[in-house]
Formats: sequence, C-alpha cells, structure tokens
Amino acid sequence: MTLLIPVVIVYGFSHTIGERLIHPAIPPPLLLTFHAAVFTAWLAFYIFQSVLIRTHNVKVHMLTGWFGVALGAVIPPLGIATAIVMARFNVLHNFDPDAALFMLVPFFDVTCFGIAFALAIYWRKKPEFHRRLILIATCALTAAGWGRFPQYLVPFPFFYAGVDLLILLGVVRDLIVNRNVHIVYRYALSAFIAGQVVVMYTIIHRSPYWTKLAHAILA
Repeated sequence: MTLLIPVVIVYGFSHTIGERLIHPAIPPPLLLTFHAAVFTAWLAFYIFQSVLIRTHNVKVHMLTGWFGVALGAVIPPLGIATAIVMARFNVLHNFDPDAALFMLVPFFDVTCFGIAFALAIYWRKKPEFHRRLILIATCALTAAGWGRFPQYLVPFPFFYAGVDLLILLGVVRDLIVNRNVHIVYRYALSAFIAGQVVVMYTIIHRSPYWTKLAHAILA
C-alpha cells in the first residue's frame, strides 16, 4: 500500500502537472508549488515511516513521528487555502468557471485526512488503530490523483471509487490475515462513502446552499 499510493498520485498528476505547474501558460500562485512540496514530503515521510516499521526500527519510527505530526498538521489548512487561491485563479483566468463549486472536493478530502490523522495521533500507542488510520488519512489525499486519471479509466463522477478501492485493499488484507475486518475500516469506509455521496450530489446538482457559500468564500 505504501508503494501503490505514490504510483496512483504520480500517474494521475502526470496528466496535468506539466501544463499546470511546470510549463503553465500563466504562472500559478506560488502557494500551489508549496502545496505540492508539502504533499510530496508527506508521501515520502509515509514511505520512510513504513520502512522503519518493516525493518523493526520502532524507536526511530516513534521519534521521527513527531516530525510527521507537524507535517500532517500543516496539510488541512494548507489544502483549504490552496483550494481557495486556485479557485480564484481559475475563475479569474477563465480556466474553470465552476472552480468555486468544485472547492467542496478538496475541502472534504482534507477534512477526512485531518480527522483520520488526529485519531491516528490519539491512538499512536495502539499500532492496530494507528497504522490503519494513517493509511486511511493518506488514501483520502489520493482523490486529487484519481480525479486526474483519463476519463476512459476513471469517469469524473466516480473518481472517489479509487480512494475507496485503496481502503478496500486494506479490508481484504484484514480478511485474509485476520479473518475479520478491523473496526477502524468499518467506521472509516462507511463515513467516507457517505460523505463522498453527499459531495458528488452537491456538485452534480449544483446545490444552491453550497453554490452561494462557495461564491461567498471567493468574494
């Protein structure tokens, strides 16, 4: 899972990063570059921590974990700020007239990350809870990658299915190894799916309450 998540991210963003970040027609806000750097750092740190556990360096894992706490704490506010700044940028330059409407996706994603991450820190001394919650938190951040997959692979309304698929792989592992599904997966996956349905319904049907609020945020 530690290696699969970066593959999803790299493949998804490989379809847009060139024209949007590396060779853009109009340079994007600097905040986007900072956001990309922090997100990449989180993936690298997640792999690093997994390697430490795999090699039985638990004490080093726990010590360096405090860096992860600081890094993870930055992600939700940075994600929200980047979503707002990029929505304004896209509307201003006519790149995406519905950018305000789609802010709900990153807002939801970083909320899912933040809740799972906070619980992972709270239960840091319970490995069976901690490792699953960190995995789930990281899976929540893959929505942006899945959303950039070619439409013939992942049609727009169903990109959240990719996030759920990653979590389901953890469920399958539990079924094979432990013969049951851990309570963390049962609650988290159910909550994710329910929230994702609400988010996509709101966007597709252009719900007035969110449309009005989103434009107020950008005002």
